[in-house]
Amino acid sequence: MERIDKHNYYLDICETILERGTCLRRNFGAIIVKNDEIISSGYSGAPRGRKNCCDLGYCKREELKVERGTRYELCRSVHAEQNAIISSRRQDMIGASLYLVGKEMGNGELVKNAAPCTLCKRFILNSGISSVIIRDTKVDFRIIDVQEWIDNDDSLQDNVAY
Repeated sequence: MERIDKHNYYLDICETILERGTCLRRNFGAIIVKNDEIISSGYSGAPRGRKNCCDLGYCKREELKVERGTRYELCRSVHAEQNAIISSRRQDMIGASLYLVGKEMGNGELVKNAAPCTLCKRFILNSGISSVIIRDTKVDFRIIDVQEWIDNDDSLQDNVAY
């Protein structure tokens, strides 16, 4: 019997978490891990007390055919990364890893070329998280060194995630 590696173990957990998401377009699940301990989790959904898109039965960005990675101000959801970060203490996140998985709700496939949006990158930078691990396929993933975002400040303008 071959054991699953740690990265795919945590990414599998993210896939389960994203099932709690409430977006009709695409859902993400995120966890923050430090010293092999899950510190927090988050999924896509409206802020507490507001109706979710799945409850309303529509997605404003979908209705307007908004291109992926643009016009986030029209979205009701707080992103999975943001929810995981606001559920953590900063001192626990310094040097931690954030794991992220996205699923297209229309076809159930993993989100291609998923990445944190510009605002989530800012949250990640301020949190002290040192790496982001993103699932591309059931077994393939990318590891992003957050220091690269700092060294290449232009990368904070990339909008390809949600």
